[in-house]
Amino acid sequence: MIRLQVSLAVLIPLASLGLARADDKAAAPHRHEAPKASAPIAPVEVKLDDALIARLPQVTAQGEAHGKKLSCEGVALHELLRASGAIPAEPLRGPQLARVVVVQARDGYRAAFSLGELDPGLGNRQVVLTRRCDGKPLPADDGPWRLIAPGEARPARWVRQVESIRVIDAR
Repeated sequence: MIRLQVSLAVLIPLASLGLARADDKAAAPHRHEAPKASAPIAPVEVKLDDALIARLPQVTAQGEAHGKKLSCEGVALHELLRASGAIPAEPLRGPQLARVVVVQARDGYRAAFSLGELDPGLGNRQVVLTRRCDGKPLPADDGPWRLIAPGEARPARWVRQVESIRVIDAR
């Protein structure tokens, strides 16, 4: 009988070539390769189109901002984004989860929401774009559009005088 002695110096290169024993491979830590980076997705400007918004389902949202209770009628921001083509019809995944909605006011104030937090299948955050609160059109210093997010502890992302809505890639 011939006895073969193999040194550790020989086994290490064999393992790196995939020639190690099956039980040696099982003991090695499992590695996940990072997905290849895809190209950034182009920004989408969401038009505040009265005709489009009028066709969307109307919702009512109630909340409190600066000590004043409001009951507002409008459209869910998520529905407006979907109708504008800024969100795909299929469930969000991959690069779509790194997209952000930036809402800007006339005075330069901005607030941001991730698509994931707005998506009904993920975060399901209620955010409403409105022109009417408490049964009346918004006053000039609040309108013509206002964004409200009733479930938040502070109304910091409630944007008055909404001028633009843009979906950008945060990557």
